Amino acid sequence: MLYVLYDILREWLFDRGLVWPLAVLDQLEVRALGALGVAFAAVVLCGRRVIRWLVSMKVGDSGITDAEALRAVAAGKSNIPTMGGVLIVSAILIATLLLADVRQFYVQLGVVVLVWLAALGGMDDFLKLTAARRGAGSRQGLYAWEKLVFQLGVGVLVGYFAYRHGATEGARDLQHVLNVPFQKTYENKGGVIAEGLVYLSLPVFVLIMTLMVAGLSNAVNITDGMDGLASGTMVAAALGLLILAFVAGDLRWAQELLVPHVPGAGELGVVLAAIVGACLGFLWWNCAPAQVFMGDTGSLSLGGILGYIAVVTRQEFVVLVMCGVFLLEIASVVMQVGWFKYTRIRTGTGRRIFRVAPFHHHLHMGGWQESQVVSRLWIVAVLCVVIGLVLVKLR
Repeated sequence: MLYVLYDILREWLFDRGLVWPLAVLDQLEVRALGALGVAFAAVVLCGRRVIRWLVSMKVGDSGITDAEALRAVAAGKSNIPTMGGVLIVSAILIATLLLADVRQFYVQLGVVVLVWLAALGGMDDFLKLTAARRGAGSRQGLYAWEKLVFQLGVGVLVGYFAYRHGATEGARDLQHVLNVPFQKTYENKGGVIAEGLVYLSLPVFVLIMTLMVAGLSNAVNITDGMDGLASGTMVAAALGLLILAFVAGDLRWAQELLVPHVPGAGELGVVLAAIVGACLGFLWWNCAPAQVFMGDTGSLSLGGILGYIAVVTRQEFVVLVMCGVFLLEIASVVMQVGWFKYTRIRTGTGRRIFRVAPFHHHLHMGGWQESQVVSRLWIVAVLCVVIGLVLVKLR
């Protein structure tokens, strides 16, 4: 709202010679840095108070796990408050509303994704973590199919409206082009659109959006299993996507790098900077030994908005590379469950590929210290982002 208010009062401020202190807000990069700082400060300054409130509400992790090998580890983290995602989401919203141009349609849709999935995760967290004090027979969170319905629902919703918004500039707009690694969107840096591009239809675009939002939402949720793992990995992925958003939103840079230009996508860089700041601030409280966990409230919303922005900027494939750690984690669960069921049907005894899934627990059970697992997966996450950025350059 601060930027919008400044823009509305621009002429009035200029006539009175008062525009110069606020003129820096016209620079997108400055507003992005401001959003990062605001989100970081909000989480760090409000963290202790929110943690005390969560403790008083008795929304602490019970330390219960279905994996026998993990029970001793989980027991050591019992009663640490979770649902700390309220800190992350609130900080992102504050920074976005202050410094992003909220009149931009893509920013508005991003806020919808963030709030929708935060509310979904918050309901799941609250039901799971207050079941004990609500008495015997109380519901232990949302069913998996219920969460999936709402994740797919928001993907379909924003996919439809994002496509229709892009269609206002022409049926063959670059906001609908299929963008794959090594493909040139422009013939050259002069801006001549390349021949042979594939333009997505509405159903295909919505399908991709739905899969990206729901898939990354669940992937981040599964990764959130060790102190600082999900939040640190999210910082790396969001920083990489921030660069892609700036490039997509700037016609000159898009043509320079031969990638699709998406008008208005640059403002999503402010949202991503807020995500980086909020996750860095959360690491202040979530680093080992963690004082709070983000829970589904944070993980579902962070993964979902990452998937949404990836589709809007037309960089799904590159973002999937950048999110290599998240994909590794969810793939390990899918492989473990699938192989166990298959071998149980074929042989009568279920077998496992990994010691425990997700993969970070496999590494932990293999003898790595938790701090080693987290630090090394952070390193892998950074390398994935670097590889993704290299793919953008190789055209």
